[in-house]
Amino acid sequence: MKKKIQAKIKLRIPARQATPNPPVGPILGQKGINIMNFCKIFNEKTSSAEKGIIVSVLVYLYPDKSFDVIIKTPPTSELLKKFSGIESGSSKPNLKKVGKVSKEQIKKIAEIKMKDMNTHDLSSIIKSVKGTARSMGLEIN
Repeated sequence: MKKKIQAKIKLRIPARQATPNPPVGPILGQKGINIMNFCKIFNEKTSSAEKGIIVSVLVYLYPDKSFDVIIKTPPTSELLKKFSGIESGSSKPNLKKVGKVSKEQIKKIAEIKMKDMNTHDLSSIIKSVKGTARSMGLEIN
């Protein structure tokens, strides 16, 4: 029988760096989740990821205080920052460009994101990544 979900918590945490300190501790603590257990599970599950890259996490909490941790791929903006070598996006993306990203890099990002998207059409995912890149002030060449 499927367990009833009491709460669904979405977090963005650097890979292999979960600690009971804010913001993780207070968010999970108020829901009654064992924070040290969560940190241990999260750090084990992200051990193969690049240290410090932000990853999306879904935590499903059940009435018996047990929980499941699902690790998603890094946000598209994080991958674009990594591939283009920029610190942050542009405050005025249409006027001020902050970096460049190649079509090959966009395709690699789309392939990484494919498992978390609601489509399996690579061209649709590439369009989505290009849109994010433009909104960050990146030139596509």
